[in-house]
Amino acid sequence: MSRRIIFVTGGAGFIGSNIVAKLAEDRALDVVVCDRLRGVDTGKWRNIAKHPIGDYVEPEDMFDWLEKRWRDVEVVVHMGAISSTTEQDADKIIQTNFGLSRDLFRWCADRQRRLIYASSAATYGDGSQGFADRDDLDSLIALRPLNAYGWSKALFDIFAVRQAARDYAPPQWAGLKFFNVYGPNEAHKGAMKSVAAQIWPRAAAGETVNLFKSHREGYADGGQMRDFVYVRDAADVVAWLVANEKVNGVYNLGSGVARSFKDLAEAVFKAAGQTPKIAYVDTPEVIRAHYQYFTEAEMGRLKAAGYTAPLTSLEDGVTDYVQSYLARPDPYR
Repeated sequence: MSRRIIFVTGGAGFIGSNIVAKLAEDRALDVVVCDRLRGVDTGKWRNIAKHPIGDYVEPEDMFDWLEKRWRDVEVVVHMGAISSTTEQDADKIIQTNFGLSRDLFRWCADRQRRLIYASSAATYGDGSQGFADRDDLDSLIALRPLNAYGWSKALFDIFAVRQAARDYAPPQWAGLKFFNVYGPNEAHKGAMKSVAAQIWPRAAAGETVNLFKSHREGYADGGQMRDFVYVRDAADVVAWLVANEKVNGVYNLGSGVARSFKDLAEAVFKAAGQTPKIAYVDTPEVIRAHYQYFTEAEMGRLKAAGYTAPLTSLEDGVTDYVQSYLARPDPYR
């Protein structure tokens, strides 16, 4: 029997490992993980330990591995990236988030293998132009990200659209602009974990958690709003794209509903069976000038493309995250 391979870069990371968990439910697939696990104390290896992956590949061996087995590879799911918005090495960011993605796009085009990749809501910058996922070239070029991470993702979206217009693209190529994703398997992210994960230990103990004060008229303290999307929804959308090879383009992936950080904190306390205790502290000066007060994914294009599954509400997602994972001795999916 020939192998049916789905190759997942960043497959031991937060979103990547949830995608691996979802895809590995199909025992007819060999889900191959390409990533770095680093020290055992990070726990990153545990993100994939429960799933029967088909192989494990280190990033420097990626193209050699793909070239040897390309006939069996059906889809490349490219989640590997430098995701920190505070990374200071712009050369490192552009080499990883754009250069590697560009080379993988070209490999998939040459070998006519499908590609699903991670873009980001950070491409929208301060949100002044809205959050409509128009993927025509003029709309993508008009975006103004606020940091090098967002710029690197925007640059690759532009590259992909240009290549597709020149008829030099994979048979399927789809980018997903992830909004504020939360859920299991993010423990290794440290300070970059979701707010839900960061406040969980204090909320579980019934202690006070801190949120930022508002420094903008019209927003209450803790009233800054984000589109929080449960990571299971992210994995489900990727699995749907794998099953629907005619869907191409760049799409938002959020819940479609903006909620406040106060709502999020109260949901964590409720799921923990505790009374909310919230204090408000000044937003640090270093981030205050560019701090976003509102993000909300427009989800109409993904629905129009055929994705009709309901997206998880904040309360349902936080409850599942807390009670099925964070509150358990083994919090990994």
